[in-house]
Amino acid sequence: MDISVEQRESRLGWKLIAPSIGVIGLLIIYPILYNVYLSFFDVKLTGANLFVGFANYERLLKDTAYYSSLFTTVLYLFGTVLGTTVVGLFVALLMNLHFPFRNVARTVILLPYFAPVISVVFGWQFIFDPVNGIYNHVVVEMLHLSGTRHNLIGDPKTALLVVILFDIWKHFPISYLLIISKLQSINRDQYEAAAMDGCGPIGRFFHITLPEISFVLGTLVILRLMWNWNKFDEVFLLAPNVETLPIFTYYTAFTGIIDQGMAASISVINFLILSGLIIFYVKKILKW
Repeated sequence: MDISVEQRESRLGWKLIAPSIGVIGLLIIYPILYNVYLSFFDVKLTGANLFVGFANYERLLKDTAYYSSLFTTVLYLFGTVLGTTVVGLFVALLMNLHFPFRNVARTVILLPYFAPVISVVFGWQFIFDPVNGIYNHVVVEMLHLSGTRHNLIGDPKTALLVVILFDIWKHFPISYLLIISKLQSINRDQYEAAAMDGCGPIGRFFHITLPEISFVLGTLVILRLMWNWNKFDEVFLLAPNVETLPIFTYYTAFTGIIDQGMAASISVINFLILSGLIIFYVKKILKW
């Protein structure tokens, strides 16, 4: 029996994407499934693993350290998502105006986002160093706002604030880029008509600008929630004492009393939350 052109094209298509499917399965799907499998076991570093069913999840839900890391993660998400969105919006509105050397300013704004993480982390650690740091020198020696030097990164009470400020500084450029691209597509006739009707700058912002960029803002918020929920490298490098959920999972799996079964259960819960955010993003934002 002859094979139709559509069938031949379909088979060719499957052959072409088969290597990609294999790589995705090997590097993404298999680790996810294996992690779910480990969450039902008491993982032994030597010897056979012991099946414990849902015991890891039960212990996790009774662990106060888990809820503490969850609370820290929520604070981190609230501060970073709100901060990057607001700062990105403010900078985009400013860069949408005409002033001398605007193109130079636009280039400089992008530097934090493209700078290597490890280099800027070391820079921030030097700024807040309690002995030689710029922050303590300015606050204590120059402005005399405090009589003693403070280790803001070493103190868990203030380390979270430093981590939030670092994330805002490093990632607001991506918010700025997305927002200003939308701002520049807004029809200027709307602003001129509103001005003729007596609408001031604030009124034009709330009645024209904000509705026009609301989709971009919603997309930014959801994307930042997904990215920062699982953020590890920047937080751990800058302030490992800030135990967000990824940091808490790492400590559970690889330090102290190693409990990789518990760590796997934490990862499964995080995966389910991220999956929910992704589904919401796809349905409500992308409208697929």
